[in-house]
Amino acid sequence: MPDFELDQRLARDTLPVAFLGLCDLRLMNDSRWPWLVLVPKRPGITEFHDLTPLDQTMLTFETSLVAKALKTETGADKLNIGTLGNVVPMLHVHVVARFGGDTNWPGPVWGVGGAKRYMDNDGRAFADRLRERTLAS
Repeated sequence: MPDFELDQRLARDTLPVAFLGLCDLRLMNDSRWPWLVLVPKRPGITEFHDLTPLDQTMLTFETSLVAKALKTETGADKLNIGTLGNVVPMLHVHVVARFGGDTNWPGPVWGVGGAKRYMDNDGRAFADRLRERTLAS
């Protein structure tokens, strides 16, 4: 989309993974949790209901695709999937792999301590594996 521009906070806090049919798939640069973010490439969209019915269907499909890839890659006990948009109003969907006993389990990941960025090329390597799994599905 020529008018689409990723929110600067999402660009700063994430690593690119893949461009899907609708979404820009990003990895949150926080190694405490395997955490993906799907951002529909549509300008001015802040809520799910702002999307067209076809885009709503695509977002649901892509979220499921990404969730399956993340669960398979990580062996997570549970996936947390949600949209908040309180800080970044641009519509984006969080898909977070959770494990019993991880930081703040069973509470939410938001607002817990400071991000621990991936070391060296660990984030890029993880993003590459997730891209391969997602696109292979």
